[in-house]
Amino acid sequence: MCNSWLLLIIALTVVCLWNSQQTETSKSCPAECICLSQTQVLCNTGGLEQIPLRQLPATVENLALTKNNFPIIKPDSFAGLRALKKLSLDGNNITRIKQFAFRGLPRLRELSIQHTPLQTVAQFAFAGLQNLSTILLSHNQIQRIEGNAFAGTSNIKLILLSNNPLIRIESSAFSSLTNVGHLILPSGIRSIEQDAFFGMDAVGLLKLAYMDLKEISPFTFRGLSNVLLLTLQESDLGVICADAFTGLSQVDTLQILNNKIDSIEELNFTYTAAIKHLKFHGNHVLETPNPNAIIVDGVDHLQLINNHFPCGCHIHTLLDGPLAEGAHNLSDFLQKNYCISPLEVNGRVMSELNIDGIGRCADMLTKGNLGSSAASLALGLNAMLLIAVAGCVEWWQFASLLAARLLQLLSHSGHIAWRRRRKRRRPN
Repeated sequence: MCNSWLLLIIALTVVCLWNSQQTETSKSCPAECICLSQTQVLCNTGGLEQIPLRQLPATVENLALTKNNFPIIKPDSFAGLRALKKLSLDGNNITRIKQFAFRGLPRLRELSIQHTPLQTVAQFAFAGLQNLSTILLSHNQIQRIEGNAFAGTSNIKLILLSNNPLIRIESSAFSSLTNVGHLILPSGIRSIEQDAFFGMDAVGLLKLAYMDLKEISPFTFRGLSNVLLLTLQESDLGVICADAFTGLSQVDTLQILNNKIDSIEELNFTYTAAIKHLKFHGNHVLETPNPNAIIVDGVDHLQLINNHFPCGCHIHTLLDGPLAEGAHNLSDFLQKNYCISPLEVNGRVMSELNIDGIGRCADMLTKGNLGSSAASLALGLNAMLLIAVAGCVEWWQFASLLAARLLQLLSHSGHIAWRRRRKRRRPN
């Protein structure tokens, strides 16, 4: 008899607890949502015009608010949901995310905002997020990322911005974003402003692909440090300007792959850059860079493979310069790189050419004839003076020759001064 009463009491207790839980769930679940439990809530296609923060259970961990109609995510929109781990806002009519919209979510691990009309990532919109593993921002209409949009955010495995019509990366767009595993940007970027990545530190992968640039501007990568892999690939890079990579430091691998490069004004990797591996593969370089503009002292391992360079008279400039000298050896460089011009040798391996049979350019010959230093010009002047004194030429002939030599001396001195100014130049 006692056992029967005991079983009845246990059964009634279970029923009461279940009813209590159901009542509590119904009280804390918005009418437009389905609360699968106190930790999982689905508010999909419910026509919500604002986030029902007060009706949501404080214990929710997985919250889906997809295909609703709230255009603005206000500051602290999810404050109080401290247990929230996964938040999906896909398919909403979001046009604006205000500053610190996601503040107060210490356990948030995944944030997805995709397939929305969002055009601008505003300043501090994703600021101050800690230990968030993933931010998915693909398939929106993002055209602009304002400065400091991610300021103070750290320990993120992936920021995905693919499939957005982003044309320009503004200065400080990713400033103070630290400990990022992968930052994947969309294709079609046409301009990267200087200091776009200033303050970014400890980055696993920064990938810039399918760009259509007029130039890589001075100080584009200034302030970017401790990068495992930085890759520029499958793009029209236009002109690589002087100081484009100045201020970039501590890079394990820099890859410049399969790009069209109109010209290289300067490629300056000094010891402060500390680049372990520079892989320059598959690029089409339309103009031979000036040897004085290439500095690779800060690169431990330089690899140049499957590139196409001009093979006219300027091939001697290329082979005498740091790019070829920095390769494993000259023979290896010739066997693994190709000609882009002239037309009759386009696509041919450099090693197939008769390098000695290719004449040097006129400007190189002129410099050689003028001598390698101002001293040689001075010797020429002394010789002419001796001839004149000996009476071998008329005074007017001597004056004409003297004027020509002086012009050559001035031109040569100006060239030397220009080169010295280039070497002295340092980042702003």
